[in-house]
Amino acid sequence: MSDTVRMVFFGAGGMGQMAHLKNYVVLPGVKVVALIEGRRKIADEVAKRYGIERVFYDLDSFDKAGIEFDGFVSAQQYRNMVNVVPPLLRYGKPLFTEKPLALSVETARSLAGEASANNTVHMVGYHKRSDPAMEFGKRLSDKWKTSGDYGKMKYIRVTMPAGDWVANGFDGMITSDDPYPAQTGEGNVDYWKDERLNTEYDVFVNYYIHQVNALRFLLGEDYAVKYADKSRVMFAAESDSGISAVVEMSPWTTGIDWQESYLVAFEKGWIRIELPAPLASNKPGKVTVYEDNGKGETPLTWSPTLPHVHAMKNQAQNFVNFIRGAAAVPCDSHEAIKDLETAKEYIGLLEL
Repeated sequence: MSDTVRMVFFGAGGMGQMAHLKNYVVLPGVKVVALIEGRRKIADEVAKRYGIERVFYDLDSFDKAGIEFDGFVSAQQYRNMVNVVPPLLRYGKPLFTEKPLALSVETARSLAGEASANNTVHMVGYHKRSDPAMEFGKRLSDKWKTSGDYGKMKYIRVTMPAGDWVANGFDGMITSDDPYPAQTGEGNVDYWKDERLNTEYDVFVNYYIHQVNALRFLLGEDYAVKYADKSRVMFAAESDSGISAVVEMSPWTTGIDWQESYLVAFEKGWIRIELPAPLASNKPGKVTVYEDNGKGETPLTWSPTLPHVHAMKNQAQNFVNFIRGAAAVPCDSHEAIKDLETAKEYIGLLEL
């Protein structure tokens, strides 16, 4: 691999531009060498704005060009992963796609198998793992677990009220009236006789799968859903080692704010992580720490100063670091299967 990491973008839609492309083009030592986009007008305009020298309108023409590159980024809707992921993985290069891995558990397993078959890694875009606040909270939580200075981890509470997730993050997006290429995405799941539950699963996977994934990240182990309230406000879970957890889905809503939080409780202290709106640029989350180790010392409440780095940009850097061989990806496709299994487990409890 050359000193410069050479990236190819497959798709130039809203999330592709605003959450990903604008970050990769400013990372040091990274060059976006090609854009593949079937909508010709938007492809040309996006390439011009971001200085991408090579534009292709289909994968066949890209193949014939023989461009040397190191990784793919493809921000696609999850129902379309079944069409996009297999042909890209066959290049044997690392691939990044948005969350979730797919709609159904079965498709997710098939796509993860494609990554293994092609001896490559498929990173799934759970950007919350890359927020500086989440990274800091995870490191401190793991330190407490290892040292035992604050007792055992006892409980995690995740709260994710619906709100303004865009936060003006689509300002400056290039749009066009180009029609999307005709394609058939993944069909509806048929896990339950009650079609309303199949639809509810789809909605949950689209909106709350980040929190499902983040809970496992903070626990550091797998968990099972034990209870789901019929009002759809929360579910309760238990980790493999017996740690209790709750995920609250929109117990309230906000019009012009975003109030997502994670409370990681130990016997003698806690760590609270508050995350910004997903597309709020250059804004990290906040961490508050409470320490009361029971040794007669004065309890402390403190917060670290975190860099003003957007989680999406840090996520891009994490993927580049993997390509350079400097780090593991935060979440790969094999782990991402578990998120869909958990979603199915949760919706299944609503049927009882």
